[in-house]
Amino acid sequence: MNFDYMYDSCSLCPRNCNVNRRRSAGYCGCTDTVMAARAALHHWEEPCISGSRGSGTVFFSGCTLRCCFCQNYSISQEHFGRELTVEQLSRIFLKLQDEGAHNINLVTATQYLPSVLKALDLVKSKLSIPVVYNCGGYESAEVIKALDGYVDIWLPDLKYKSSTLSARYSNAADYFEKASKAIKQMISQTGAPRFDPSGELMEKGVIIRHMVLPGAKDDSMALLTWIKDELEKGMYYISLLSQYTPFYKSVQYPEINRRITSYEYNKVLNKAIELDLVQGFMQEKSSAKEEYTPPFDLEGIIID
Repeated sequence: MNFDYMYDSCSLCPRNCNVNRRRSAGYCGCTDTVMAARAALHHWEEPCISGSRGSGTVFFSGCTLRCCFCQNYSISQEHFGRELTVEQLSRIFLKLQDEGAHNINLVTATQYLPSVLKALDLVKSKLSIPVVYNCGGYESAEVIKALDGYVDIWLPDLKYKSSTLSARYSNAADYFEKASKAIKQMISQTGAPRFDPSGELMEKGVIIRHMVLPGAKDDSMALLTWIKDELEKGMYYISLLSQYTPFYKSVQYPEINRRITSYEYNKVLNKAIELDLVQGFMQEKSSAKEEYTPPFDLEGIIID
């Protein structure tokens, strides 16, 4: 499917900035030239994604959000990375598969979607592993529909329910409005989660990630209540994250310039159990470590 026209007046994300990205950067900070900072086997995703050999993860530069606490800020906000052609990106996908990746994991790819789909089209007859779309959740439901047939596993964040919080920390007051619709669309496209014969690796489905923020446990619990009330049981997995670590501009927001407490995380965890949202993954409180952020050193970004 050809989405090249969307670079001419960009509406790939809910910002709808309508910038001609062939001439200048959009809100995401990106032109129509793909940039990526790392393409390697990654072992820090959920167990059914990383498996024993790792997820073939491509970290794209730029982002449609402005999260003040972003742990990948050097690529999302500062745009570190190397330019890639569509053909080079397609070869990266095949190289990751050859290295034993359980899947191709596209991290924050929306701003380059026309090019990414072209790259997938070039190798679709050779790829035998699932494609994972790993995103911040701030997506257009219409774009999610267009990805039907390309994406096997959706790995979206669901960061906030409160528009006050999403506006303050990610400059996106309409975050929940857009993310909730996008996630419903993802579930409708994949159906119930499906696993390989071993039962250990996901082949199709949706995993909704939520990272508990300092001082925001009530918003987390409101999100869990929405999930319980609005999404059909058995059609998704939940991944509750305790790994929040102050990064980037967190120092400018004193209320989140700390790690979460055990009390905060346990309140959210207990709410999930109370709501019977137990199909999924819960991090140990000790998981708040900087090691979850890989080195963005251009590993695997081939240019030959």
